[in-house]
Amino acid sequence: QLYAVAVKDLVRKTDKIYKVKSRNSTVEYTIKKLEPGGKYHVIVQLGNMSKESSMKINTVPLSAPDALKIITENDHILLFWKSLALKESNFNESRGYEIHMFDSLMNITAYLGNTTDNFFKVSNLKIGHNYSFTVQARCLYGGQMCGEPATLLYDELGTGKDSSATESGRATDVAAIVVPVLFLLLVTLGIGFVVLYMRHRRLQNSFTAFANSHYSSRLGSAIFSSGDDLGDEDDEAPMITGFSDDVPMVIA
Repeated sequence: QLYAVAVKDLVRKTDKIYKVKSRNSTVEYTIKKLEPGGKYHVIVQLGNMSKESSMKINTVPLSAPDALKIITENDHILLFWKSLALKESNFNESRGYEIHMFDSLMNITAYLGNTTDNFFKVSNLKIGHNYSFTVQARCLYGGQMCGEPATLLYDELGTGKDSSATESGRATDVAAIVVPVLFLLLVTLGIGFVVLYMRHRRLQNSFTAFANSHYSSRLGSAIFSSGDDLGDEDDEAPMITGFSDDVPMVIA
């Protein structure tokens, strides 16, 4: 059996026809080289054009850029993201990206421009406004066949700073407090160890000197006496006086 498969590109306004032969009642045919984010009308007809069946399909668009982030400068911000070519084989850097901005306070969406780079400069932002930025593969043919947008909220607190930058600043402030405290604790512990070591050395030297002063070379050891026997024997012993003539003397 012969079939005709017609593929109409509803965006580019082009047609392609493929002829398919099959001996089975079920036919499988793969249509290749469809563009991401495209719109197509597929028609399958019998070879004699007597019967046909059709359907409309939309292909999956290019995915959103990864790692979209904001860096705040003095009078502007910079949007950064990873190249789509790293994960999308159908994307060419020459196609580029387009950037949109939504001001929630004014309820206005603006097209900022396009670029083939992986960054974009945004100026003239108003303090106190909340902005949402989107970056996507550049749309083709009258705003169609676009990539999925990556969205990032900026200035959600109305302070003129990126929320991610605020969290980073808070972490930096905490680190600025914790690090000096830890340093002081380490210095205090170090001084404490030095003082304990010096006292230990002083006590060790005092004991060594004391032991050496009581060392007997004849006995080969140090001799110590209790505090009750030191220095007070002569004071506590009764004084011996001369003998009286009327006191008998016994001589052994």
